[in-house]
Amino acid sequence: MTDFRAIRIDKDDHGQHADYVVMRERDLMEGDVDVDVAFSAINYKDGLAVTGKGPVVRRFPMIPGVDLAGRVTRSAHPDFASGDIVVATACGLGEAHFGGFAEKARLSGDWLAKLPPPLTPARAMAVGTAGLTALFCVLALERHGARPQDGLAVVTGAAGGVGSFAVALLAKAGWRVAAVTGRAGAEDYLKRLGATEIIPREELAAPGKPLQTQRFAVGVDAVGGVTLANLLAQTRFDGAVAACGNVGGMELPANIAPFILRGVSLLGVESVRPRIALRREAWARIARDLDPDAIDAMSEIIPFDRALNRACSIVSGQIRGRVVIDMGLQLPL
Repeated sequence: MTDFRAIRIDKDDHGQHADYVVMRERDLMEGDVDVDVAFSAINYKDGLAVTGKGPVVRRFPMIPGVDLAGRVTRSAHPDFASGDIVVATACGLGEAHFGGFAEKARLSGDWLAKLPPPLTPARAMAVGTAGLTALFCVLALERHGARPQDGLAVVTGAAGGVGSFAVALLAKAGWRVAAVTGRAGAEDYLKRLGATEIIPREELAAPGKPLQTQRFAVGVDAVGGVTLANLLAQTRFDGAVAACGNVGGMELPANIAPFILRGVSLLGVESVRPRIALRREAWARIARDLDPDAIDAMSEIIPFDRALNRACSIVSGQIRGRVVIDMGLQLPL
């Protein structure tokens, strides 16, 4: 029986706490595919899980880590064989099922996708749930019928993980992109990703009128709250906003005016359910559309020993872009 390292969240009479531990393969949860984890990544949800600042974890003990990429070592699933390089995101990982902050994982094959070339495992984790969510937002806008010639696209929370990828993906698709951020020094970073305009966060942070000057054809909102309300109020006739985040709050202090007077659509986007066919399609498009240099520009790689500390720092807004965790497993680059 092989030992492996993990970050594990436990709960006792003193509350919830996360620590590095050594576990055995028999400790893993049920699944038909075993994976040696090569890389994981730090998401905002992971930060909430390890700090206990949000009700993310649904059972204890729990290994956090919404994302992972690695090599299959055992498979009873028809789509996978030993040696396959695979990626998994969301699907309850780090919440109800042991996730990616460990050197080994046992998962359902229905949650996995083979890594499409030319993506490497490290770059796949730089994309991770954040990039997949951003692509789901772009797909929602495309299904709505939005086209780059319609006007300006806006992305809120643009220096974060989802926002960074949304800027890059929209720019790649031909949109002019306005990036909303409050991060000092983020302007050059966002323009390298494809933003043509930078909007200070403060312009959308204060409560405003239900209908405001029309500025945006479409939007990707990773913030919620007052920011989303203002975004809707500034969206042009027949425009749409894809909403996927709530760091600015779960309440939406808006009214019906943008919807019935301008025909604005609010498109809800979630990235947790497996929907594996859609995920595999999304990974193929990411491999095709995202420039490796752009992925590298919005990510950094850290060793596993630093993961717990960095996961705690994400909830206080101290991480820009994506932090990838190198578990030390040697895989093709």
